[in-house]
Amino acid sequence: MTSLFLLEPEPTAAWFPFADSRPIAELRAGSWLIRERWEAVSAGEATAIFGPPHLSAFVEDGVPQVSARHAITGPAIVGRSDFAPEGDPLPVTGEARRLTHGGTTVGWSVPDGAAWEGEHDEWPEAEIAGVQLHGAWDLVETLEHFLPADTVDFTREPGDALPDGSIVIGDPADIVLLGARVEPGVVFDTRSGVIVLEQHSYIKSGARLEGPLYVGPGSEILGGPVSQCSIGPRCKVRGEVTRVVFLGFANKAHSGFVGDSVIGRWANLGANTVTSNLKNTYGPVRIELPGERIETGRQFLGSLIGDHAKTAIGTLLNTGTVIGVGANVVASGQPPKYVPPFTWAKAGTLMNKGGFLEVAARVLPRRNVEFTDEVREMLDAIYTYATAR
Repeated sequence: MTSLFLLEPEPTAAWFPFADSRPIAELRAGSWLIRERWEAVSAGEATAIFGPPHLSAFVEDGVPQVSARHAITGPAIVGRSDFAPEGDPLPVTGEARRLTHGGTTVGWSVPDGAAWEGEHDEWPEAEIAGVQLHGAWDLVETLEHFLPADTVDFTREPGDALPDGSIVIGDPADIVLLGARVEPGVVFDTRSGVIVLEQHSYIKSGARLEGPLYVGPGSEILGGPVSQCSIGPRCKVRGEVTRVVFLGFANKAHSGFVGDSVIGRWANLGANTVTSNLKNTYGPVRIELPGERIETGRQFLGSLIGDHAKTAIGTLLNTGTVIGVGANVVASGQPPKYVPPFTWAKAGTLMNKGGFLEVAARVLPRRNVEFTDEVREMLDAIYTYATAR
């Protein structure tokens, strides 16, 4: 059996705010996590993630151990987490191969008996398909690249019949209900792509769903137009939402436009939180972090909102706003374009670690997730790392 190891990039500003709190491999590229995409092309589950020390205590269902990088013996595939692969399973042949995409090394195929110890630039190249990710903003681009094909794949599985009272614009065969519950009056628009509703998802009357769209297990769409999104498990979404990646367990249960954004796990957006996703100049969006400006090259980019971050009612987020893990935007209006992790914006003061853990212990059980000692240890390590910079 071929083992799979995922190699994390260095935690640079480009991956802020998500690299503070989770492996890049656990970010969502299209309908699937990056790890799941590597698992698909290696035809097996990941054995380990080679990541930074502050994530060694990372714990979530289905996620392998995060450990320091070390030598491994084949047969194995080592894939970089800042690359999202696609295509047929990669064969591990008798010859060591360096997996490349557009001239960039994105992984290694390690044959039986051979050892992988690092970059191995001397190994011959084998080109593979996928998307090279330069930073967290590129997850929005993966919607455009992956989501149409991802949702089409689901049409191979049998779906449930649409309930009476549904309104369909386009081909009804492009609506895949895998045990989802849909109230009468929901509008489905499949003219631009397939709509997939996973098991135990719930769509309330008044929602207008436009494909391509993926709604993960247990998520709820409470109303409003939702289009071209990848919504992870156990989210609540309402309002005008376009080209947004929800990693999972997030709450946007009220009105307010959110577009071209990435929303972290356990994030909570207060009522009428609004993102701007287009500059008045119609130019490319720049992300501004302490001591660094990053040109994303994207004309449309809303906000990057970290895990466990929260916004107050009436929060107005400027184009390219970045909110750190655990931050709390406590005042309505427009916060700074950069909110440091675990701070109270606009006050700018650091959140007490004990207070943050106490809130998390209240929040997780609301989605039937136990706040275990392991979860506490993980969040403690994340807090210590993110506030030390």
